[in-house]
Amino acid sequence: MQTKKLHDWNLSYSQAIALQRELAQKVQQIPLRNRPTTIAGLDCALSIDNQSIIAAVVVLRVLSAVRGLREPSGQAEFQLIETATAWQKITFPYIPGLLSFRESPVCIAAVEKLQKEPDAFIIDGQGIAHPRRFGIAAHLGLFFDKPTIGCAKSRLTGSFEEPAREKGAYCPLKDNQEVIGAAVRTRSGVKPVFVSVGNKCMLKDAIEIILAWTAKYRVPEPTRLAHQLVSKLKREA
Repeated sequence: MQTKKLHDWNLSYSQAIALQRELAQKVQQIPLRNRPTTIAGLDCALSIDNQSIIAAVVVLRVLSAVRGLREPSGQAEFQLIETATAWQKITFPYIPGLLSFRESPVCIAAVEKLQKEPDAFIIDGQGIAHPRRFGIAAHLGLFFDKPTIGCAKSRLTGSFEEPAREKGAYCPLKDNQEVIGAAVRTRSGVKPVFVSVGNKCMLKDAIEIILAWTAKYRVPEPTRLAHQLVSKLKREA
């Protein structure tokens, strides 16, 4: 799969901050034209020696008919289509709020190995639910030029009220009065995940897709399987 070439990665702290603010203006919050039938999940992890980052992308196809993006039973079936991985030395330090400059290059390298383009991406991380509205899912969404969703297991910024305990409940995640995402209950009685727009979708679309592509676990199947793959590579290394 081809990706866009937006900028170089050899940046200082101040340059990275300025670039985030600039690129955040290019994120498109627009309604989805078509329901995605193939979605790629993307996750990465530090190597055991903390010198490299491993990325894995897993592409799934939905098999069961989904009405309104969500199965009436709440349980869709998925087929594994393709996987790809990449491994790169760390070139950017760990700085809160600038995670995408550390992890995006290896994520892009993995995605560029895909033979076919998925309809959309789910990233294990934040989209616009970020202090400068430009988390890793937004950053990668611009490189991929595809509908992209951030689905994080923890909150980075903003405040929210706890959603109802049943699966499918959600509450807005707000920074002051601005809605930047949602806390979404993907399993009854389990902690919510934090969903936000990465690129080329609306928050409503993102929430529906996350719920439709989550099976019996807390996180959606594409990123769950990507996490399994990257963890396996880390152990084997």
